Amino acid sequence: MSTKSPTQSSARTGTSATRSVPASSALSQNGFSQNGLSQNGLRQCLRVAGGGTLGFIISQLMGWNYGVFFTVFPMFLLGLVPVLNGSIIRQFLSNVSLNVLEVSLVVGLLKHMPVVMTLVVLGLFLLRFNLMAKGPLFLFGANGVLTLSILLHFASYPSVDLSDLLASNLMASVLAVFIAMLMYTLFPDREPRQPPPRGSKSTAQIRHETLIGGITATLSFVVFQVLDLRGSLSAQMATILILFTLGYFGAQVSAAKRAVGTLLGCNLALVMQLALYTQSHHFVLVILLYWLGLMLFAREHILEGGGSGIGFGGLTTMGILFGQSLGPQQDLVYSALYRFSSMSIALIGTLSVMICLHYLLNRWEPTRLLEK
Repeated sequence: MSTKSPTQSSARTGTSATRSVPASSALSQNGFSQNGLSQNGLRQCLRVAGGGTLGFIISQLMGWNYGVFFTVFPMFLLGLVPVLNGSIIRQFLSNVSLNVLEVSLVVGLLKHMPVVMTLVVLGLFLLRFNLMAKGPLFLFGANGVLTLSILLHFASYPSVDLSDLLASNLMASVLAVFIAMLMYTLFPDREPRQPPPRGSKSTAQIRHETLIGGITATLSFVVFQVLDLRGSLSAQMATILILFTLGYFGAQVSAAKRAVGTLLGCNLALVMQLALYTQSHHFVLVILLYWLGLMLFAREHILEGGGSGIGFGGLTTMGILFGQSLGPQQDLVYSALYRFSSMSIALIGTLSVMICLHYLLNRWEPTRLLEK
């Protein structure tokens, strides 16, 4: 790749680029200035919008199933990580390979034993959140939690072709890496990104973050299974994304921003459908409006500091709505309203679980957070 600046920065800092992922303020180093976007921030906006649009175009032209994977994965890789290096790529691709193996074994062997399957899922989530809490492999853990949650949920339905689901996920992940490499080639950073200061965590804090994340993610999986919420992908993703803050208080802020971002994304998608109306068969018009929408939310995402906030909520909402096809025959009004209402209920439920776990874990010395 010709992305000289990020490569040089990551080469000097080893895996520090990977360690920077947990801190939202570090996710978009040099992304904004007092007067707005910096050169690096503008180029990251172009990468996020361009990558998300290219994934959408390819999935639509090829007619692949599970278009959401192809629209959201490039946003995840380009939006939540401000650099692209060998460590980032290895984490991203090794995670998807492991996910395919895990889902195949868990669903294939334990589908008829829901209690045992739930315990195994809990173990997988705890392992991922432990990696996230420790820092260096945050991307591996975060991508694993999000993807594993979605794959396990959909794979449990008898009508779903498991091989098609896993193949689409694998293809979308590999394509996302190539799209990211292309975007960094076309829009490289102008200045090297500075590595953030490394924080230290106590063993009790790591245990606290691991347990609160793993247990909440498992309960989310169980609820979506029991209630048969197959069409609530936005809500399911929202319950996982707010866990990336690794704590209840951070999740509160993230949930509020996520709700606002989803509402704005739904409204913008509705406006776009009204603008297109019966012209949605003009693919160029759809692409243009989609890219403009992604640019708008990408800018907000960078100005927020690069975490899972309003901007990223709008980005993923647009990706989900467009990834599941946009046309005059589709009732996007119902789809958007359903997504926002289900996501709001899911976020309230997730925060309720997290606050209970937060206070329970603080009553036990090995998982007690130090008061600041």
